[in-house]
Amino acid sequence: MECTGKLGGLSIDYASGRQKIEIEVNEDVRAEYDRLKAKDKLSVNIVQYRAKRSKDANSYFHVLAGKMADVLKTSKPYMKNRLLRRYGQYEIINGHLWEMTMRDDIDVDELEHIHLSPTSKTTVNTNGVLFRSYLVIAGSHTYDTAQMSYLIENTVEEAKELGIETAPPEEIRRMEERWGVKFEKA
Repeated sequence: MECTGKLGGLSIDYASGRQKIEIEVNEDVRAEYDRLKAKDKLSVNIVQYRAKRSKDANSYFHVLAGKMADVLKTSKPYMKNRLLRRYGQYEIINGHLWEMTMRDDIDVDELEHIHLSPTSKTTVNTNGVLFRSYLVIAGSHTYDTAQMSYLIENTVEEAKELGIETAPPEEIRRMEERWGVKFEKA
């Protein structure tokens, strides 16, 4: 069950010592409640609501990255990785940045679906092969509205600096209204 709402009260059951959270929900969840109420254990995840961005936003980012790659005569994966390194969000697992180690001679910029940012941490194995640690960058398809807005805002600026035509002002206004954000710098 996934829904939106807000926290109500917090109380403690003194007999069991457990805390009870009251949640006011905006959607009708009665059917899901009936299905789950008898379960002994549920997974609960309460996070601050962020509006999901449309798939159009991600598509627009990919179009701009492709145009930039053409102008700079490089590959689209390289350009996407470069932009995500500069303006993207790092993957966080259990409160820690997700880090992985790979051979240093691998061109991570050319990896299509793995977005990595190199660190200065290196190690050499017993065969003399150099390995580097990389921070994992979240793919843009996972971004919420605010994160995507930041990515597109900065990508648009870089595209303009390269002389690339971005969406016309009326199209940008339409996208901003639909997504509830503003990503054109003043």
